[in-house]
Amino acid sequence: MNTKRRVVITGVGAVTPLGLNAQDYWNNLIAGKSGAGPITYFDTSAYDTRFACEVKGFKATDFLDRKSAQRMDPFAQFGVISADMALRDSCLSVKDMDPDRIGVVYGSGIGGMITYEAQFTNYMKGGPRRISPFFIPMLIPDIACGYISMKHGLKGPNYATVSACATASHAIGDAYRIIQYGDADVMVCGGSEAPITPMGVGGFNAMRAMSTRNDAPEKASRPFDAKRDGFVMGEGGGTIILEGLDHARKRGANIYAEFVGIGFTADAHHITAPPKDGEGAIRSMKRALNDAGVQADEIDYINVHGTSTPLGDISENLAIKRTFGDHAKKMNISSTKSMTGHLLGAAGAVELIATIMACKTDTIPPTINYEFPDPACDLNYTPNATVKKTVRYALSNTFGFGGHNASLLVKKYIQD
Repeated sequence: MNTKRRVVITGVGAVTPLGLNAQDYWNNLIAGKSGAGPITYFDTSAYDTRFACEVKGFKATDFLDRKSAQRMDPFAQFGVISADMALRDSCLSVKDMDPDRIGVVYGSGIGGMITYEAQFTNYMKGGPRRISPFFIPMLIPDIACGYISMKHGLKGPNYATVSACATASHAIGDAYRIIQYGDADVMVCGGSEAPITPMGVGGFNAMRAMSTRNDAPEKASRPFDAKRDGFVMGEGGGTIILEGLDHARKRGANIYAEFVGIGFTADAHHITAPPKDGEGAIRSMKRALNDAGVQADEIDYINVHGTSTPLGDISENLAIKRTFGDHAKKMNISSTKSMTGHLLGAAGAVELIATIMACKTDTIPPTINYEFPDPACDLNYTPNATVKKTVRYALSNTFGFGGHNASLLVKKYIQD
């Protein structure tokens, strides 16, 4: 007999290139706005790529006290602030709950890269005595989930995931399982990233992974378009509040959607490239469907990984066709990375928020910059304009360097 608990989403929070809260982020997604523009954080004149999707108008001290902000790398700031927003959105009275029943699983693909570069510069100028005592705590990828738990007194399961672009999806999937099996009633989960640094941009340029469309940054992220030439780097954080349905009902919570399935797989193929046949992604999506007990033809929308890379988009397109068969061309698909850029370890969280909102509002955000069809990418990408359509079940895909695949499945919540 299956005794696993049902799990629902009761809060969301986001700090993104399209807005400093989840509602602004969503409004700008469905308006089809691009978050890309020239990099303002450092001199890019020597770089092949001189643009990114920065979080605009962000000032940490608007959300945190000065001392706390100074002791956090921006990736941790994005995480803590988006978690604060999500907890407020959920209307949870944390102080009235058993702290042992609330946990945090929160990740970052890279961690405190800005801190690392700054402290290495200090070391090169003045030796080891110039290194800050806060260097290590600001650097390590688990510190965001540590800060979230400390700030709110959350004493349940607490750890970080690190799996490149699949990081946040793995964090959310783990949190889902923790509630399903009764180890917590509420989980704060997601991911954050702040990779727009000299070494971050230079490193991805050295791999030839990023777009170099410097003359038109807002047109550079163009998933599935024939003229795509690489991904656009983004930054930010996203947080989801997962809750046992029984717990949420008891307190009269607002429920965005029900979380019903996860699929985690490995390509075991290559450090950066997906297999051409999409085999790992196929197994990931099928596992999510099987976990939820849902048939392929019941899915209405997929928020795809869709990075705007020449090989990755073709592989995912093929994987969807092989997973969904004839139904593949009946679904709406979109890559919100066309607007946010690629938030790396935070991607799974901010894209799941978009997937949840699509399910709740029956509104599918577009893939912008889709101008030149690629014969190898032949599905319905919801090109350039938002679509109103009933969304009963929706899937979110994230695939990371190292061959990490994650698929998260949500459904429209209808009160029993």
